[in-house]
Amino acid sequence: MSVRYGWKWLEEEDEEDRPDKPRRYGVTEMRGPNHTLFSHNLLQDTFESMGQFVDGLKFTGGSNSLMSKSYIKEVTNMAHKHNVYVSTGDWAEHQLRRGPSAFREYIEECRQLGFDTVELNFGSLDVPEETLLRFVRLIKSSGLKAKPQFSVKVNKSDIPTSGDRAYGAYVVPAPRTSELVEDVDFLIRRAERCLEAGADMIMIDADDVSKHPDDIRADIIAKVIGRLGLEKTMFEASSSKTSEWFIRRYGPRVNLFVDRAQVMDLECLRGRSWGKNQMSVHGSPLSLF
Repeated sequence: MSVRYGWKWLEEEDEEDRPDKPRRYGVTEMRGPNHTLFSHNLLQDTFESMGQFVDGLKFTGGSNSLMSKSYIKEVTNMAHKHNVYVSTGDWAEHQLRRGPSAFREYIEECRQLGFDTVELNFGSLDVPEETLLRFVRLIKSSGLKAKPQFSVKVNKSDIPTSGDRAYGAYVVPAPRTSELVEDVDFLIRRAERCLEAGADMIMIDADDVSKHPDDIRADIIAKVIGRLGLEKTMFEASSSKTSEWFIRRYGPRVNLFVDRAQVMDLECLRGRSWGKNQMSVHGSPLSLF
C-alpha cells in the first residue's frame, strides 16, 4: 500500500517507526499562540490539514493568561477532537508569587479549562528540589501530565575581544556572574528524580543546546538521551535545519517541539528514507555536516 505523503510516496513499511496517535515517541508538539494570537479559523485549518501529524499544542509565553477562559476552552475542545493534547507552557512559576495555595488553584483551573499537560520551568522556579518534586506529584494526583523543563546555560569564554586589548597587551577580564554554569550531570539527576516522581516527559530548552544547527551541543544531547531515554525527552527545534539534525542523528522516534510552520516539513523528515546519498526531503544534500 502506498500513500501520498508530502513530497514523496511512502510505502506502508516506511511507517514502522511512526506509530499512530496517541504516540509515546516520535511526538510533535506545536507552538500555539504566543506573540500573535491564533484565530479560531487558523487553528481549525491547522488541525484539519495537519492534525494527524500534531500530537500536542502548547500555549507559550504565558499567552493563555491574556485570553478569555471561553476562548481557551474552545481551543482545548478543538484540539481534543483531533486527538491533540494541550500544554500550559512555562507559566506556573508566575502563579507561585501569589502564595502557597496558588499553585493548587492553578492546577485545578488548568484541569477545568481542558489542559492535559502542565509544564514546569525548573530554571525559573527558585524553590528547593523537594518542593519541585511535590509539584510534580500534585499535578499527577490531579489527573494531568507533568512535563518539567530544563535548560543548560554554558558560559562563553572570558578571553576579551580585540576591543578590550590595550596596545596589544592582555587585559584581565572581569569575572562573569550573570550567566549560570550548570553541571549537566546534576541537571540529568534532577530530571531522573522528576521521572521517578511521576513526570511524563522532560523538556529541554533550545538555548545553548540546540537553538542553532551550526553549534548544536551534540555531547549534551547525547548524554541527556543516554541517561533519560529517547521516549522521555523532548527537544525544542527552533528551525527546520535543527529538526533535520535531530532526525538524522536519532531517527523518527525523537520528540520535538516546533513552530506551526515546521510541522509538515518535520513529518516529511520523519517518514523520509535517507538512502545512501543522505539527501534531504527537499532534494538537496544535508548541509549540517
